[in-house]
Amino acid sequence: MNREVFAAVNDALERGEPAALVTIVSTRGSTPQRIGAKMLVFADGRSVGTIGGGCYENDASGKARLAIAERKPQLVHYELDDDFAQETGLACGGQMDVYIEPIEPSPELYIIGAGHVGFCLARLAHEVGFAVHVVDDREKFANADRFPHAEEVVVDDIPAWVARTHLPPQAYAVIVTRGHTSDLEALRALAPRELRYLGLIGSRAKVARIYDALSADRTAPEHLARVHAPIGLDIGAVTPQEIAVSILAELIAVKHGKVGTRDAAERSMRWNNLKGDRSG
Repeated sequence: MNREVFAAVNDALERGEPAALVTIVSTRGSTPQRIGAKMLVFADGRSVGTIGGGCYENDASGKARLAIAERKPQLVHYELDDDFAQETGLACGGQMDVYIEPIEPSPELYIIGAGHVGFCLARLAHEVGFAVHVVDDREKFANADRFPHAEEVVVDDIPAWVARTHLPPQAYAVIVTRGHTSDLEALRALAPRELRYLGLIGSRAKVARIYDALSADRTAPEHLARVHAPIGLDIGAVTPQEIAVSILAELIAVKHGKVGTRDAAERSMRWNNLKGDRSG
């Protein structure tokens, strides 16, 4: 049975689909499954394998879906009491502990722009486990020689490529093009999408101008509030290398749940205040 679960884990990683692995790690008394029994649970409730069935398996499945959403593991204790035995018809009366572990594929990072910052970011992101995709309209910059570890290097018109390309909801997207127009069009296409992370490079004034243009085009404020802009953690970065470090630090913070919805609300408030300053 575990062979089937391991095959399903491999398939999920290949597809880029998050899941959670549920494993019995300890038992006491009579239990329907032994230590090591596993079940793989997907976000939509599908499962492969079993840890014994019954109400506690349903409970573990629900906790597994929560672990996928929160990206946090947990250890759960179950008492297999008389009610469980009556429900399942099994002669149980033991206890067991179950470890629920979220499983995520290598996060997909789309770097929109292959200039100096994109080059430095791609190298660093690969080192920490991101699957890097690079897009630029200049073959001189977007090529396999400059990005030997990238999963994909695309030479194309940036706004056109972004508009027609599906990015998975678990993806991270970084807009670091060389021009205001490409930044604007890339953000116009990406802002309404559900992504793990979306960041835009630029000064506060530049970002505000882009936000003004998108707001005039009726881009929803809540979509802009999700954008990390100016991009990266504020570490006083100046050089392309330092800026890449600040961006990667923010990506890692998002990956581990250290940057979330409260930060989005603060970003929205900050940009509303900036718009007020500029109009006054």
